[in-house]
Amino acid sequence: MQAISEDVFLIDKARPRGLQAQIREAVVSGVLAGRFGPGARLPSTRRLARHLNVSRLTVSLAYQELVSQGYIETAERSAFRISATAPVARLAAAATGGPERDLDWAARLRGPFAIAKPIRKPLDWRSYPYPFLYGQTDMSLFDLAAWRDCTRSALARLDFEFMAGDFAAADDMQLVHYIASHTLPRRGIQAGPDEILVTVGAQNALWIVIQLLLDGTRKAACETPCHPDIHAALRLSGADVTMVTVDKGGLPPERLPDEVDAVFVTPSHQSPTAVRMPMERRKRLLELAEERDFIVVEDDYEFEMSFLEPPSPALRSLDRRGRVLYVGSFSKSLFPGLRLGYLVGPPGLIREARALRALMLRHPPGHLQRAVANFLALGHYDSLMRRMRLEYSRRHAAMASALDAHGLTVAGQSSFGGTSFWIEGPQGLDADAFADRLRDRGVLIESGSPFFAELDGPCRYFRMAYSSIPAGRIAAGVRLVAEALETA
Repeated sequence: MQAISEDVFLIDKARPRGLQAQIREAVVSGVLAGRFGPGARLPSTRRLARHLNVSRLTVSLAYQELVSQGYIETAERSAFRISATAPVARLAAAATGGPERDLDWAARLRGPFAIAKPIRKPLDWRSYPYPFLYGQTDMSLFDLAAWRDCTRSALARLDFEFMAGDFAAADDMQLVHYIASHTLPRRGIQAGPDEILVTVGAQNALWIVIQLLLDGTRKAACETPCHPDIHAALRLSGADVTMVTVDKGGLPPERLPDEVDAVFVTPSHQSPTAVRMPMERRKRLLELAEERDFIVVEDDYEFEMSFLEPPSPALRSLDRRGRVLYVGSFSKSLFPGLRLGYLVGPPGLIREARALRALMLRHPPGHLQRAVANFLALGHYDSLMRRMRLEYSRRHAAMASALDAHGLTVAGQSSFGGTSFWIEGPQGLDADAFADRLRDRGVLIESGSPFFAELDGPCRYFRMAYSSIPAGRIAAGVRLVAEALETA
């Protein structure tokens, strides 16, 4: 009978994963890979504990859990061996190691699809002392204990029985109800459940809308600068896309082309400049939509971050002709990895959007939807927004003061708050290269070049956010940016 040596077990006490979990992981990976066959004897709990320098109880508990999962079974004299019914690998690897030659996949794909320049954000950004990165979670503000309670509650028996079923194309009605009764009324929007679709983030909602409205025979307009993913999705639709340059009031309606089918805007908080569209422009945009017969797609991604003054009403709240589709997101206000957003539109469009979404992913994960619904309904979301507004108000003041003290040119900022400043560097600055140099000094900024889809040459604009950096580090970080600009 095969005996498994304790030498195959390695644990790292610095890993966030617990010691018991690492032991179980070693056994499971060996079984699934076919290295540990049925009947193979595991090291005794005493010997493995001595080898790993952990308590014997830790090994015993790990083994007991593996028994309950069916990977191992008890043998004579309190020994443990791989279970005869464990899910071992059944197919041997091909002797050749793979195909003799690779196909020319580039010639077979409809793409390319990787046409958007990525916004670079290192995964280890928390290790940098001055991370001026947009949209990252500040764990000092987020109530992790409350979130854990809400996710556990979503796994309670009654909720889990519902969540474990197939939603088909439906959404969690508790989440939809909260969006309809609490979130949308804050923006002056009234909508019923049949007018709301839950999506995998705002970008998913925008992609669905683009697929529904546009093709090679249609015309679209969007802002420039704008988020690179929006422009890429518009281009991939085949539509004729017109880029409209924004100014200090956002998108100027009078610059829209005479013929257009859909206009994509971020009126409350232009991305990335953060400026707000005045009420006169909002009304004029809606007038033009009626006169020229086009649809307005409103991305209202950051309206919660209003701490200087109340946000303006959403475009959809002003719409009396049913021409505005509204896109919102929980990923910006909770955490980006959540990937939950929503689309608001007339029932007929939402039915088609739901059918299209079902072809892609059926529905967003039910457990996540219920956990967010719990987080919202129990008041944790409102408490989080209050903490964020108070703290971001302090950081905004510190950032504005530091930028002014060092003479940096602010090209865009939100009049009601927000989380970032859009900075204009000197003529000839290459923001990509500049961001790389700053990264070597422990400072993270975002080059503006991905936001200019049609830019020919270097970009001198960059974004600095204060949502991911403590207030006490802002002044020192801005000073480093200013010093680097002097030698750029």
